[in-house]
Amino acid sequence: MNYLLKKLPAFAAGAVVAATLSTGAVAEELALADFLSPQHPYQTDVYGVMAEKVATATDGAMTIKIYPGGELGAGPVEQYNRVVDGVADIAFALPGYTASNFPKTLLTELPGVIDSETGTTKIWENIDYISDEYSRVKLLSIWTNGENVLYSKEPIRSLADVQGLKIRVPSKNAGLMVEAWGGSPVSLPTPEIYNAFQTGVVDAVLIDTTATYAFNLGEVANYVTAGMNGTISPFVLIMNRDRYESLSEAQQSALDEIGREISDIGLAVQLAGVERGAQMIKDAEGKEWIQLSDEAAAEFNNAAASVVEDAIAGAEAEGLPARDYIDALKK
Repeated sequence: MNYLLKKLPAFAAGAVVAATLSTGAVAEELALADFLSPQHPYQTDVYGVMAEKVATATDGAMTIKIYPGGELGAGPVEQYNRVVDGVADIAFALPGYTASNFPKTLLTELPGVIDSETGTTKIWENIDYISDEYSRVKLLSIWTNGENVLYSKEPIRSLADVQGLKIRVPSKNAGLMVEAWGGSPVSLPTPEIYNAFQTGVVDAVLIDTTATYAFNLGEVANYVTAGMNGTISPFVLIMNRDRYESLSEAQQSALDEIGREISDIGLAVQLAGVERGAQMIKDAEGKEWIQLSDEAAAEFNNAAASVVEDAIAGAEAEGLPARDYIDALKK
């Protein structure tokens, strides 16, 4: 990907990107809640870039204050509610943590529906299919992670090696895929993965390779298995709707435009991190990167094929245009 990221100085916890107003007016300050650590690349390369762009676009009339590491409340599962309730103006969230609110959005993570390179663009091109799921909030940005792989302590070289393993999953649909593989899904938010994996609560972790360094899985995993169709998780930046509607039209337009830009920036940061994390495993002594053969990958993919059809049928039974949406994403 030929996206050049502008590096910013590291932000301290609760840092403010602000501008001096020549008029002396008080800036609109938006509180952005994040559950990731202050050292995560998103703090500077996504939220920091967003804050700088917002301050520049509004001549300092609107700023963003970043609260990393759960400063506005612990627990990533509550990020959506923090925005709805006005605890935060903006929040980074994973729809998979509150799956009942986002049944259509989460169709994007079914294996083989989108790929990590083009999926973000495809979602935006078909945003009307899922826009009603964000009626209680304002959707500013949406992007995806890289394709999820399997971190494990014992080698996973075939579908037979997955049988009976307790595997951390990011969402319900990912859990259905793991069940189809013959594993036992365990739903865990990212801050809880390391301890669960280290202590044996889970045998393997389904996540993209940014986890090698972002969540330190490179310390405890001996193997990473790739090559099958994994899930691809959507990420969002959402805003309190009342707060958004209280802003001027110019400020709203700035947020709309910048939010779309941040989708591409967030994806670029994520995919750069995926490459970095994968290479760290490949270069590390005592670690093994397992790239499944075509035959072994087909075993995984064939086992999971029914999950996609079952998910579509279930969503259609609930009155959702699931097949139309997935067909549109695949065009």
